[in-house]
Amino acid sequence: MTTPSPLQYIARPQDLEQSQRLFHGRGHYYPGLEHVTIDWIAPAILITLFAEPEQEWLDDVVKALVALFPECESLQVQYRCRSGAPFEIKQGEALTKLVAVENGLKYHISLGKAQNTGLFLDIINGRQWLREHSQGKNVLNLFSYTCGFSVAAIEGGADQVVNVDMSKPALTTGRENHRLNDHPMNKVVFHGVDIFKSWGRIKKQAPYDILVSDPPSFQKGSVDIQRDYYKIINRIPQLVKPGGIAMLCLNSPDLSDDFLLNQVAEHCPDCKLIEKIHNPDVYVEAHEGKGLKVYLFQYL
Repeated sequence: MTTPSPLQYIARPQDLEQSQRLFHGRGHYYPGLEHVTIDWIAPAILITLFAEPEQEWLDDVVKALVALFPECESLQVQYRCRSGAPFEIKQGEALTKLVAVENGLKYHISLGKAQNTGLFLDIINGRQWLREHSQGKNVLNLFSYTCGFSVAAIEGGADQVVNVDMSKPALTTGRENHRLNDHPMNKVVFHGVDIFKSWGRIKKQAPYDILVSDPPSFQKGSVDIQRDYYKIINRIPQLVKPGGIAMLCLNSPDLSDDFLLNQVAEHCPDCKLIEKIHNPDVYVEAHEGKGLKVYLFQYL
């Protein structure tokens, strides 16, 4: 069967400064395109492939994207289906360092080496919620990666954000993201530690008004979220002040909304569900619950 073209589902964004997903096939909504995502990070387009493509199909998609986006200076393909997730320059320059713009905020993006580029575009609505609710707040950002939530919180007027992640290189990028946005660095704390072994250190800045937890679903030797999420949830009473908010994220296609809701009900029954933050419309799913889940709970 011939692979269909994703171009029939892509329209030029009105705001080309804004980084965004153009096409999301991973939700299995578009038959034959389950292995394809396409992102715009000005002035580049990134096609990510989770299965080997037909070369003629890929050449046609590249040609069509270049025609639709004449502003594109670099069109790259990342083969997540191959060992090491290598990149290939298909058109234009070999850009490796970009700055993504999201709702006016800037984030460093790295292409060509790491599997992840530095910013997860699907959780834009979560970052925006935090930005709108951080004024005067003390925020804990667990599994902070390159500190996207932290940038949003400080921009929203947070008094302090504490970022915790095992990856010190990711935290270094997080520092640079704050500097990129001219943020006061005395409001930002970085802990390059294993969360599950460092609760005493994390509690030193408690109580927190807002806790954000956006863990990887699996990371060999450190995180298996199906096994480990309760270890975070049952710490909420020690970390979050009464009336505070826990934003809990789950990004595993094998774990449903009910998994997260049941974990909270069992391990922190004093948390009340207040809202689900929905993903941008482009992240359409054939079966609800397979994509990113983001829930807000209030600790009573």
